[in-house]
Amino acid sequence: MELRHLRYFAAVADTRHFGRAAERLHMAQPPLSQAVRRLETELGVALFTRTTRQVDLTAAGEVFHADVRRVLTAVDEAVERVKRFTAGVAGVLRIGFTGSASYRRLPALARLVKRALPGVTLEVHTELLTPAQEAALLDFRLDVGVLRPPVRREGIAHRALADEPLVLAVPEEHWLAEAESVRMEQLRQEDFILYGAALGSVVHEAVISGCLTAGFRPRRSHEVAETSMALALVAAGLGVAVLPDSIRAARREGVVCKEIVDAPTVGLVLAWREDDDSALLRKLLETLESNGMFITPENHDGVPHENHQD
Repeated sequence: MELRHLRYFAAVADTRHFGRAAERLHMAQPPLSQAVRRLETELGVALFTRTTRQVDLTAAGEVFHADVRRVLTAVDEAVERVKRFTAGVAGVLRIGFTGSASYRRLPALARLVKRALPGVTLEVHTELLTPAQEAALLDFRLDVGVLRPPVRREGIAHRALADEPLVLAVPEEHWLAEAESVRMEQLRQEDFILYGAALGSVVHEAVISGCLTAGFRPRRSHEVAETSMALALVAAGLGVAVLPDSIRAARREGVVCKEIVDAPTVGLVLAWREDDDSALLRKLLETLESNGMFITPENHDGVPHENHQD
C-alpha cells in the first residue's frame, strides 16, 4: 500500500465522485478508478458502493476514511515540521546564561525568539560562568551561550551583546545606601562577597583588578558560585558585592545598587561553536542582528530600544 493510494481514496471519499476527485488530483479518471480497485483488492473489502449516478462509502469505507484522514494529517504535519526545521524556524535551542545576564538578557532574548521564531523552543540553563559554558558548547551540551569574554577555548565564535559597568550592591541599611554614587576607594574597609577564585569568573577578575587599581585588595568574607546567592548574602547584611549592571533588573528585596564612577566594565557576548552550520543557529543570528541585539555604534549596549526597561 502506497501513500499516494491513500490520497486517491481520500479524494474520492471526500468528493463522492471519481471525476471530481481526478480533477482535484490532477490526473485522469481511469487510472484513479484502477488504483482504488487495487486498494480494495489489497484490503479485501469494498470501500465504495458504485452506481451510474452515485458513489458512496460502505461501512468499512467510513471506518477506513476516518483513519486515513488521521494518517494523511500526521504525514502533512511531519513534512511541514521538517521543512520548518530545515529553514531554521523550528526546533530546540539549548542556551546558557551567566547568572547576572539572566536577569536582563534572558527575558529580552526569550521575548524576541517567541515573537520572531515561534516554532523554536528554548531550553534555558542559567547560572553558568564562562568556563562552564565554553565546556558545554564544545561538548555539544549547549548550542549557544551568553557569557563574559574573553573566550579562551578554541573552536568558539562569538559576537558582542553589551559592555556593562560594574555596580555596587549593598544592604539597604548600609552607610553607602543613600549615596548618589561611590568610588572604588570607598570600599577599602568593606567585606566582599566574591565569586570563587577557582571558578574562573571574569567578573571576579574585574573586581580584583578594580580594587587593586584603587590601592587595596578586597577583604573576602564569602565566596559564591551563583549571582543569586551573592545577592542573597548582600540582603542578609553579610557584605557588599560588585556585580554587572544587569543585576539592577533583579530588584532584590533588601539590596540597593549604586553606580561606581571608576568601576571597570565587563563584556557580554553570544557564543557558539565555530563549526555549527545548523539552519537554526543561522536563523537565530539573523534575528538578533536584525533586531539590534548585537553591539553597534548606534546601539552600544546591545539591547533593542524597546527592551531598555529590562
